[in-house]
Amino acid sequence: MLQTILNAFAVPEIRRKIAFTLGMLALYRLGAYIPAPGVDLNALEGLQEQFSGSNILGFLNLFSGGSLQRLSLFALGIMPYITASIIIQLMTVVVPALERLQKEGEVGQQKITQYTRYLTVALAFAQSLGYVFLFSSTSFSGGVSPLGDNPGFGTIFTVVISLTAGCVLLMWFGELITQRGVGNGISLMIFASIASGLPGGIVAWWTNPDQVFVVMMPFIALAVIVGIVFVQEGQRRIPVQYAKRVVGRRMTTGGSTYLPLRVNMAGVIPVIFAASIMAFPPTIGQLINSPAALDFAAFFSPSGWAYVVGEVFFIIIFTYFYTAVTFNPVDQADNLKRYGGFIPGVRPGRPTAEYLDRILTRLTFPGALYLGAVAALPTILISQTSANFFFGGTSILIVVGVALDTVKQLESQLMMRNYEGFLK
Repeated sequence: MLQTILNAFAVPEIRRKIAFTLGMLALYRLGAYIPAPGVDLNALEGLQEQFSGSNILGFLNLFSGGSLQRLSLFALGIMPYITASIIIQLMTVVVPALERLQKEGEVGQQKITQYTRYLTVALAFAQSLGYVFLFSSTSFSGGVSPLGDNPGFGTIFTVVISLTAGCVLLMWFGELITQRGVGNGISLMIFASIASGLPGGIVAWWTNPDQVFVVMMPFIALAVIVGIVFVQEGQRRIPVQYAKRVVGRRMTTGGSTYLPLRVNMAGVIPVIFAASIMAFPPTIGQLINSPAALDFAAFFSPSGWAYVVGEVFFIIIFTYFYTAVTFNPVDQADNLKRYGGFIPGVRPGRPTAEYLDRILTRLTFPGALYLGAVAALPTILISQTSANFFFGGTSILIVVGVALDTVKQLESQLMMRNYEGFLK
């Protein structure tokens, strides 16, 4: 991995892409320290305890890189965009118009992306409005609101528009990183948010009074990292044979290759989606801020069994869903048949599609279970510590998964440049 990064800096074009990505992430982290207009910073210092420990506000604060506890411009983080993406992708299954757009190629994908942006703005506006009322409530702020006593319409409107604009700006940052940088922009921004809390997690681990936890924590984290790498890199290679063909006036030689089917083809996306979905019910409970709603939010606390079970369930569901979106056995079978390829012992066409679908289903199930176990077990083992969110399975899964995907993209771009040099 280190050698790949060093080689990437030797290529000017990739070096510019890496610099652009780092610049966007630096702007993202800078915005996390710029408070929204009209916010009293001194009053915010008295609310720091609300964002520590195993509660939903601490979880959302982790995914926003500490922006929420500062009520900064990027307090919403990128979660509204992720929620909008989930809703749109689920709607493509049940809405025929969206399903037709998805099959229209790049033009249809641009339309779906536009709808996702509109929904992101609506969700960001609603969430920022809920946060404004939460921070201004006396039961949450203890009588000292960061927005002042009885904030007027002008103050509320300014803060809501600022937070919504900050979320839209982050969405734009993520798309720019994907287009002009290296890696998936949204995933890298979540990676930066979690990694920014790593020093605090190390301090919480080192100062923990439980000496057994202090000794065992590095071994647990190392085991989780090894398990993640094992799942992410695991694949089954389906042999593919190509017959000789006549193309124009030339006879092409046949050959043999393989079709790699990864154990976890969805990557880290199911974990991000599951965390976003499970954060929604307790967030609503916190925003309503009534006794019944707070009990509901406590029931779905990230360290509770209800949250862990729900997260594992949604990880399995989204792993299957996202795998079906990214890999279509029918299209793969048609492509093999079109170019004269076939799987030994399997007839081309529909039997090939059924064979690939059966193999993919068998691969995805243990991969999804393993992802759920990796996300849940460390959280259960260290649920009583303040270092839970920094060393929990979800956080490590996202950080390691995004790092592996980014390095793979660097390797593919390096290989493409090497091929160009070889052809010249």
